[in-house]
Amino acid sequence: MKRALQFAVGVGLLPGSAVYALVPSLPAALGTAAVYVGAAYFYLAFDVSLLAPAPRFDERSDRLGYGVGLFGLSVTPILFAHGAGSGDAAVFGFAIAFFGAVAFLTLSEQARRVDERTE
Repeated sequence: MKRALQFAVGVGLLPGSAVYALVPSLPAALGTAAVYVGAAYFYLAFDVSLLAPAPRFDERSDRLGYGVGLFGLSVTPILFAHGAGSGDAAVFGFAIAFFGAVAFLTLSEQARRVDERTE
């Protein structure tokens, strides 16, 4: 686990540096780096993957809610870029942070499930 955290910090510094190069804002770069550190930690420490099967829901309303959420996640960066202007570097920085947030949430939930099964 300790080694996973060290590697995760290294992984997080890469997108954080990229965002800082695009948008010279230290808080944005540190926030992005923190998101990627968290995502990389769960990936390395719990051996989970972003390519794992999607969750299955039995109730129709649950499936609908999941579909609406996925739709929102997929179109938000595009709509944000359209509204802000596609030539702006800040939009690309936002997209990097946004995809990191999705990865973090996905991996942390999978890690929680793995941890529950091992108890």
